[in-house]
Amino acid sequence: MAAEQMAGSGEDPGRPAPPATTSPATAPSATTAPPVPTGPEPVALPPARPLDAIDRDILRILQTDGRASIRSVAERVHVSRANAYARINRLVEDGVIRGFGARVDHERAGQGASAYITLKIVQNSWRTVREQLQALPGATHIALVSGDFDVLLLVHTPDNRALRELVLTRIQSIPEVLSTRTLLVFEETDLGPRPDRPAELA
Repeated sequence: MAAEQMAGSGEDPGRPAPPATTSPATAPSATTAPPVPTGPEPVALPPARPLDAIDRDILRILQTDGRASIRSVAERVHVSRANAYARINRLVEDGVIRGFGARVDHERAGQGASAYITLKIVQNSWRTVREQLQALPGATHIALVSGDFDVLLLVHTPDNRALRELVLTRIQSIPEVLSTRTLLVFEETDLGPRPDRPAELA
């Protein structure tokens, strides 16, 4: 089992298509391997386009309030609703806006324990490890980084017991994980866009 260090606590924390009918003359040989389905190809994003001041203002508004209406956005950036709608659609299509969501107070949502977990992993195993970390309950951010460790993972769990179980049972059972270090979060502040930070996205 990989070594674990805990900082800040005394505990270790549709439906398939029917088969095509073929005549005996055209039926494939029993020894011929069937084609391997490759699945849908990933959608390629268009080349990144530069953002102008109105685009950046729209992003500030939506980062602060993802539920803002098109009409509200248009009025605040001084463009027509059609213009605002078209700009937001373009930002989504270009991959600038990756989604709309809520900023959650994890403690009030029943996840009272938060931690950053650093991992050292086997060389060239990032994609394999990432897939397994994404499946962990409470995992909210994963990054491949440089420095003394390879991966930085942010998790939220109901309590320290659940956190310890997550680290010792789930994460350390991943064969490519060599070691971990758990950094408990005592307090956190979400630094979203604010009116007093006009340089945001500048």
